[in-house]
Amino acid sequence: MSHPRRFRFGAELSGPLAGMSWAETVRRVADLGYSTVFLPDHFQDQYGPIAAMASAAAYDDRVNVGSLVFDNDYRHPVTLAMEMATIDQISGGRLELGVGAGWKRLDYDQAGIEMGTPKVRVERMMESVLILKSLFAGGAVDFEGEHYRLSGVVGTPPHTPGGPPLLIAGGSKRMLRFAGQHAAIVGVNPSIHSGTIDAESAQDALADRMDQKVEWVKEGAGDRFADLEINAWTAVAAITDDALGFAEIIAPGFGMSPEDAHQALESPQVLVGSVEELTERLHHRRERWGFSYHVVANDAVLEMAPLVEAVTGT
Repeated sequence: MSHPRRFRFGAELSGPLAGMSWAETVRRVADLGYSTVFLPDHFQDQYGPIAAMASAAAYDDRVNVGSLVFDNDYRHPVTLAMEMATIDQISGGRLELGVGAGWKRLDYDQAGIEMGTPKVRVERMMESVLILKSLFAGGAVDFEGEHYRLSGVVGTPPHTPGGPPLLIAGGSKRMLRFAGQHAAIVGVNPSIHSGTIDAESAQDALADRMDQKVEWVKEGAGDRFADLEINAWTAVAAITDDALGFAEIIAPGFGMSPEDAHQALESPQVLVGSVEELTERLHHRRERWGFSYHVVANDAVLEMAPLVEAVTGT
């Protein structure tokens, strides 16, 4: 009997893989068995996500396309809804729409965008999600919030009834409860209070923290938790027969000594080990937390292909 949450993998790409065009990259990712081509949303050396998603959908109809994740502060929800409904239409319903509250201080500083407090960013994103869902549902939308006001806006109809599946990613109690309520896919991430990835945020991705984070998702989801996909973005990925030795190298990034490095291997954001070890570890994580949808980025997409082949669909 198959597991109700079958494994699948996404490939997050800032642009083409080395030596390939964008079209060749998308087709290679599809050949390797990845379900989704994701684009990040930052301002440093990457393709524009909307154009890249649309072209990826056209290059190969075997893969979904998605954002991982749109920073809510960079786009108004009305314009984002129009663009995403269009991609959903032209792809025949292969869009996964990822949204988040924004975290990377460098983006805000370089672009001169007011970052605001985490509380304000989360509240803006919550309003935006409600607007997106209303516009995808059809009909004229009126909305009166603290941050957005709409009057009679009619959204572009998506291909998928009710709109494409929402992927909401976050690490705080408030974000994960909200994601449990409104998302089809929940990205369970560390909290990044400082606006940059550091040892504090890395420690928030360790196993004991994940127990609490998944509980927050369950509190928000209630009876619908069984229908959610739980997603993990992979920060460190390597196929190796010396997982512990590799962990000792990355231990300082987690603010831990080499003696405690084994703890890093248990983080859902770390995929380090042999294919056999990782297969066992993924099954354990699925049973403990529900993680079945794993995303690897850029060069790791090729390295992790044997694992993708081994566990996809199981």
